[in-house]
Amino acid sequence: MGGLRAIFAALLWCLSALFAQAEVLSEEEIAARIYAPMSLGTLISDNGVYELLNSGGAHAGYVFQTEPMAPLPGFSGAPVNVLVVLDLDGRFLDVQLLNHNEPIFVSGLGQAPFHAFFEQYRGHSISDSLVVGTPYGGSSGGGGLVYLDGVTKATASVRIAHESVLAAALQVAREKMQGIASGPPAYPDPEYVEVLTWDDLVTQGLVTRRVASNAEVQALFEGTVWDDDDPEALDDPEGVFLDLWIADVGPKSIARVLLDADTLEELDRFMSISTFDEPILVIETARHGLVSEEFVRNTSPDWIGAEQDGFPVALRDADLFVELSDAVPDALHDGVAMILRTDRRLGFDPTREWTMTVEAVREHGMFQPEIGSVQLAATHVTDERFFARPAVVEKLPPWKEAILNRQTDLIVLAVFLTVLVAVLLGAQSRLAGLAAFTPVRLGVLAVVLGFIGWWGQGQLSIVTPLAALQTAMAGGSFAFLLYDPFSLLIWAVVILGFVLWGRGLFCGWLCPFGALQEFAHHLGRLLRLPRIEPSARWDARLKSLKYVALAGLVAVTIFAPSYMDKAAEIEPFKTAITVYFVREWYYVAYAALWLVLGMVVFKGFCRYLCPLGALMAIGGLLRLRNWIPRRLECGSPCQLCRVKCEYGAISKTGKIQYSECFQCLDCVTIHDDADQCVPLILKERAGRRAPRDLGHPNTVPAE
Repeated sequence: MGGLRAIFAALLWCLSALFAQAEVLSEEEIAARIYAPMSLGTLISDNGVYELLNSGGAHAGYVFQTEPMAPLPGFSGAPVNVLVVLDLDGRFLDVQLLNHNEPIFVSGLGQAPFHAFFEQYRGHSISDSLVVGTPYGGSSGGGGLVYLDGVTKATASVRIAHESVLAAALQVAREKMQGIASGPPAYPDPEYVEVLTWDDLVTQGLVTRRVASNAEVQALFEGTVWDDDDPEALDDPEGVFLDLWIADVGPKSIARVLLDADTLEELDRFMSISTFDEPILVIETARHGLVSEEFVRNTSPDWIGAEQDGFPVALRDADLFVELSDAVPDALHDGVAMILRTDRRLGFDPTREWTMTVEAVREHGMFQPEIGSVQLAATHVTDERFFARPAVVEKLPPWKEAILNRQTDLIVLAVFLTVLVAVLLGAQSRLAGLAAFTPVRLGVLAVVLGFIGWWGQGQLSIVTPLAALQTAMAGGSFAFLLYDPFSLLIWAVVILGFVLWGRGLFCGWLCPFGALQEFAHHLGRLLRLPRIEPSARWDARLKSLKYVALAGLVAVTIFAPSYMDKAAEIEPFKTAITVYFVREWYYVAYAALWLVLGMVVFKGFCRYLCPLGALMAIGGLLRLRNWIPRRLECGSPCQLCRVKCEYGAISKTGKIQYSECFQCLDCVTIHDDADQCVPLILKERAGRRAPRDLGHPNTVPAE
């Protein structure tokens, strides 16, 4: 027993290295994460939304954390908290991971892949149909979906985090940016052709004209310090200050009337690249002009703005050289023309009325002039017939996405589980009676280790039921369980196994780390290593440790949930199965220690310390039948099965302790084998003696 105590002391030392406090990021550090020239503004809502300020201190967007608005439970049961920075147009300027308790990243894959996942949001709009995964069938995508690369081995955690980001961002959009479009925008129909003339455009309202006289502008400035700062307006009140023409040249039928061939060709190239931009032609023929002398091409026009439904529409110069067609009146050729663009995805609908505003600017004073302005507005709309509306891209629920992304693995797993359950249920004795039963069993365990464990990442863990407990206490949603359909299918079969066999189905046949320990045991036998087996008293004591471990984890989950991910490292599953031993040395040492121990103590972790095994034993109380065949002689006088049972799951009376049974079927093999089962051997011997007792001529008289 001294050697066993030394081994467990080493185990406790390894465990002590695992319980480091998880870092918790305070809200005060948010400001430090906003990069110059932007800065964090004031809190503007009760759920933690801040203003984003630009270098001049003006409102430029929104900063918020996902947890206050979308506290979706992660795979650990705790929310993933993410910092999101949106501009006023609903584009992601930055998305940063703040804190989480996802076990696979905390102490498995490391933090870097999780942080890298969130970098993919930058530049995308909340109006984009963002999904996590890869296009079905290996295609390059399409259909309006934008794919974000997930993280291998962490699909569930990443999908939950993605849903948190979108849920929080759309909530901010609804509350603060109500003009953001939530579906695919209307776009110019390339198939629609209509022959139009200039007069058609005017009479049908496809071009809008806004004329403002000097007197109108002067009246707007009347009574201000800028009242006398435009002598021309005072000298010629009837003169034209602004003569503005507006037309949407996205529809080709309209563009062909207004633009010459070279400009039309250049516009076609522009729209083939900027597929979501709606081009707006503006022409000004009076003295105001369109932009100031300080205007820079390909930026927002300084004198022109737009709004629709009470919300701003972002306009930007398309940087196209504009020449008008001969169909346009000569007076417009003498003016200034430019094409502006706006992103339809950000809420602009060209088929609904919108308003363009033009600023009339005046300066008062010589050396440090005061700037004043008034707005001149013009409304415009383009008929619906020129546009097409795509069908709304229907994003599948995340759980359906998860199933589609793993459908091949799920089919293979379902077939494997169906065959295994059917054989164990209907042909248990024939399976146990095979001469090659041990190679067959090891083959099945190899599939479990390779396919279910290392390939499919289907190692069940105590983390899942603890996360469910945490969610139940918080009154949250259990939807996170659906994000890992591979493991969920195994859980379903394991729960069915509780009714049919108790804990044995999972612990004996479906646990990848259990399979790894069994291989370690056989390797120990090949190497002729000594066996260490505790006495019956110590065996019983050690078996109770797993229930203590389970109770401790439940206590941590209830009273100190932030430590739950570290406490769950008592399981070496993540190290050995999920990340293939590629992680910090002390985790590897801990997992390796159990495997080395398994070479001399048969499946020591499974029998003595596994908290999931303790939970499985409790679940096994649902068992409705005693599935291991017994005889009256089992236990008295025969003790063979008890002696041969390496799990110590058979009492001296011959009774099976199903809470410790791993369904290895060794006792079933013995029970059905006339060469091993003592009652069968004695019965056969009694049968051979019977003829001699009757005086059979071929028998030798008893001595």
